Amino acid sequence: MDAFTLISRAQGSYVRSIDDGPIEDWPEHFADDAFYKVTTADNHRRGLPAGVIWANNKAMLKDRISALKEANIYEPHSYRHLLGQPAILEESEDGATSETSFLVVRITGNGPTDVFASGRYLDEHVFVDGTALLKRRVVVCDSTRTDTLLVLPL
Repeated sequence: MDAFTLISRAQGSYVRSIDDGPIEDWPEHFADDAFYKVTTADNHRRGLPAGVIWANNKAMLKDRISALKEANIYEPHSYRHLLGQPAILEESEDGATSETSFLVVRITGNGPTDVFASGRYLDEHVFVDGTALLKRRVVVCDSTRTDTLLVLPL
């Protein structure tokens, strides 16, 4: 299977785990030593290392989901991701780098559906047993403002 197809399939499964669940499947889209960060376009452009969400391995991502399910208290809501096609920037037999635009709408219980975030995924993938796992994902949000209710991963 080619890089575009592997990455497209992985992206579809990734957003499905967030949007439709089970959310516990979300960390399984990452390699064990993966890096994940959510940041703003301004911070990314300036090379600032801090992120709104920052994790440097899969165990931290699993812990985030565990806290989300068991410890955090927040207004019930869900996301719906709309993704562009991944642009493959580099590829080899072992992996690829890509960039994918996204738009996320948030659906609250009895409230409105509103645009929550837009931006792009900057990804490094490794190919393992016919699947693409994320080795590194930097979520670059277009807005400089981050909603206080960034509970679910982007």
